[in-house]
Amino acid sequence: MDPREMIKNIAEALVDHPEQVAVAAIEGNQASVLELTVAKSDVGKVIGKQGRTARSMRTLLNAASAKLNKRIVLEIIE
Repeated sequence: MDPREMIKNIAEALVDHPEQVAVAAIEGNQASVLELTVAKSDVGKVIGKQGRTARSMRTLLNAASAKLNKRIVLEIIE
């Protein structure tokens, strides 16, 4: 599964407004950045208590990117 699709599916399952979830990929030489954008009211749900949900999403992304031999970073845009 594409890491971008994986993050989008996880975020859509967490938020109240899944139609506003967007994931943009910025490719670089060393690493890629995935920018996750959600509705203002859903930012807290994606980040979670003490950042636990965001940390879990980043852990899954690291595992997926290791299989692709790439470094992918998740940025949550507020």
